[in-house]
Amino acid sequence: QVQLAESGGGLVQAGASLRLSCLASGTLSYYVVGWLRQAPGKEREVVAAVSWSDGSTYIADSVKGRFTLSRDNARNTVYLQMYSLKPEDTAVYYCATKPRGEKEYSRWGQGTQVTVSS
Repeated sequence: QVQLAESGGGLVQAGASLRLSCLASGTLSYYVVGWLRQAPGKEREVVAAVSWSDGSTYIADSVKGRFTLSRDNARNTVYLQMYSLKPEDTAVYYCATKPRGEKEYSRWGQGTQVTVSS
């Protein structure tokens, strides 16, 4: 089974950049790997996702133009590069996977906190 481990969160000022990493163990060929975030009092949001088999990606409108998603197949790692961070980006960011075609993410990393100060 796939296991996930995020890293790269931290406390930054508005306008700064951060790169989050998600290291996955196991085969991802039939999975979608997503970055989701959860802020206090807000609904969980899918920020970005990649279908491992064909590389197609999704970026949420709320972060489009500021966040990019990339992957390193050899390292089984997915990166979320975040630019021009805003205080409203403050959240716990999770890496998660779901089988292609499934609606819900079923396996989750432990999460990494991103805090953006104004």
